[in-house]
This record gives sequence, structure tokens and C-alpha cells, in this order.
Amino acid sequence: LHQRQRGPHGPPPPRPGPHRDAGLSPHTGVVPFVALLLLQRRPVAGRALLVSGSGCPSHGLCRSNVQEQTRRQVAVLNATAQELFSLYLKCQGEPFSSESDKLCNPAGIVFPAFRVNRTSERKEVMVAMYKLFAFLNASLGNITRDQEELNPMAKELLERLHNTTKTTRGLISNLTCLLCKNYNIFQVDVKYGDSSKSKSAFKKKQQGCQVLRKYVQVIGQAARVLLPHLSPS
Repeated sequence: LHQRQRGPHGPPPPRPGPHRDAGLSPHTGVVPFVALLLLQRRPVAGRALLVSGSGCPSHGLCRSNVQEQTRRQVAVLNATAQELFSLYLKCQGEPFSSESDKLCNPAGIVFPAFRVNRTSERKEVMVAMYKLFAFLNASLGNITRDQEELNPMAKELLERLHNTTKTTRGLISNLTCLLCKNYNIFQVDVKYGDSSKSKSAFKKKQQGCQVLRKYVQVIGQAARVLLPHLSPS
């Protein structure tokens, strides 16, 4: 893969592939799956583009225990989501601590559509999971940036956000590998959402708590659906 300049929080992102859909908006394009490893700044909702061909890197990218490692990462995210949300609320102060049901209602937060279940085909589940965790990775980048600005002394919260982001990126890397190795799927159609960067401090805090509450709801469902598909044969 061709590479561009180094991003602010990771290795240099791959250059988007040559494929373009002229009917897409200016913020939408077809990029390699690996490029989404670095999505940190803006929420993402994507529609997987199931492309088969010679574009996948060699299978040497996959570790021998990639499937078990993916299981562990999903389990860790599921086990720590509620703690992260509770700590986030505590650090935002009032009125978030006392009015979380009202202020953190995630009705307006649209995660990628998740229409798979435990009986869905494994490929369909893996693609849905990839879109979900790519979105989450971008959202965590938004939240972490905002909290570094608004609550720079909240060391425990910032550490948990960084650890969750690290686990999510590792999970995306493993899903990328499994999709390429097992299904030769290597590109995705990505649509970028709005950043919280220009919003007021209150709106930044509110968007963060809405996303994290939605995350608590979605990660449990994701774990129930994905883990059986990653069980040893």
C-alpha cells in the first residue's frame, strides 16, 4: 500500500485506492479497510463495499491466534463499557451527574445499522462488526480530544479512553485481517459525520455521554452476536 504523511496519533495512513464513486458526496469515498485503522477525529458511518480481488495484503498480516485475540478484545470492551460511561459522567459534573437520563439520551446518535444476529452468515457479521468498531474508534477520538481540552486533570478517565481506543484499534486490525484472509474483502465505502470540534463545551460533553451510553447498549449486542462466530471450530 502507498503511504502518506504520518498522522497525529499513529503510523502513516495508506493512500486511498483509485476507485471512486462519482455519485457520492464530497465526504464519501472508497478507501482500503486498513485506512480506517486511523480514524480518530470524526464519527463514521460506512456501507461496506464487498469487493473481491487481489487488493488484500498477504495473509502474513494475521497472527496465528488472531481469532482468539479478537474474542478477547470484544470481551474486554463489553466488560469495561459501563465503567467507562459511569466515570465519564462523574467527570463532567452537573448537570450530567444528576440528569444523565435526559442529557445522555442516545436517541439522536446513529451508529451504523446493525441488523445481524447469531444466525447470520459469518461474513455478514464480520462486516457489520467492522463498520461498528470503525465508527466507535472515530467517536472515541472525538471524545478523547474533547476531554483532553475540557478535563485535562481527569487522568483516570483519559487513561480509560486511551486504553479503550487502543483495544478498539487492535480489534479493527484483527477484523481487517480476518476479512481479507477469509473473504478477500479489502475496501469500504466511508461516509464521514460531523465533528464535535466546533461545538460548545456543554455540547461536547453531551455528545460524549450520548455516544458512550449508546456504546454500552450496542457493545453488549455485538458481543452476543460476534463471540459465537469466533468460537474454536
